[in-house]
Amino acid sequence: MADLSRKPDSPSPPGTEPLPKVSYPEFLRGQPAIVTGANSGIGEAVAIGLARAGCDVAVNYVTHPETAEDVAHKIEGYGRKAMVVKADVSKEDEVETMFKTVIGQFGTLHVSVSNAGLQKDSAFLEMTLAEWETVIGINLTGQFLCQRAAAREFLRRGVVEDISVAAGKMICMSSVHQTIPWAGHVNYASSKGGIKLLMESMAQELAPHRIRVNGIAPGAIRTPINTAAWNTKEAYSELMTLVPYKRIGEPDDIAQAAAWLASDHADYVTGTTLFVDGGMTLYPGFAQGG
Repeated sequence: MADLSRKPDSPSPPGTEPLPKVSYPEFLRGQPAIVTGANSGIGEAVAIGLARAGCDVAVNYVTHPETAEDVAHKIEGYGRKAMVVKADVSKEDEVETMFKTVIGQFGTLHVSVSNAGLQKDSAFLEMTLAEWETVIGINLTGQFLCQRAAAREFLRRGVVEDISVAAGKMICMSSVHQTIPWAGHVNYASSKGGIKLLMESMAQELAPHRIRVNGIAPGAIRTPINTAAWNTKEAYSELMTLVPYKRIGEPDDIAQAAAWLASDHADYVTGTTLFVDGGMTLYPGFAQGG
């Protein structure tokens, strides 16, 4: 699938060679999708990746509408339909309105990617209740609200066999920190641990209805939110002590995983977290015996 003659659109991180650009077979044609938090970073890459695989895509955002519009234009550049929709995923009324609007525009949904999330870091003893509730509300409750709305649409429509063998596909964006404890980030790590069991419990309950639910757990991914971790050789070298594969992840690494999980190629996969982390969860500190 790799076209070795082509280079990534953006410059490589320090200490790595350019990676080949990967093609996307259009195995999701006719399957509208929604991606939350899709106006930057991983969400943007996933929205564009799904479009490259054939989806019309709803781009959710809560701030910076201009960047959401930019993502929509990129999706349209692949010949797909796109719409932007503002909603705070932690608010039930906004989520319900968003899904009603998207389904009204596209006719239905086949793929729902809950990606919206944030960090509000603090030492545990200084963490405020507001910092805790904000992160849990967006990262965890937001996934519950969005995937509940998606599941209702999947159940209403059922399987359309000439489109997909599943009634619907859900992807819950998590993190390696659903497994790896993270001091100074207890709200974030708790939200990701919650996503793991939310995803698995939804998968167990919805599997008889031919609805597949899976998670993706990114490791260190090169996005604007963590620029300080990779934009100098010194920072990059320190980061690589945590990554056995010795390169930072690209947003498109996550997009490729999402497109595969949403496709019928992954039809027998449900209730699984796909770690896309270059081996971070191998605990590289123990590579020399601990």
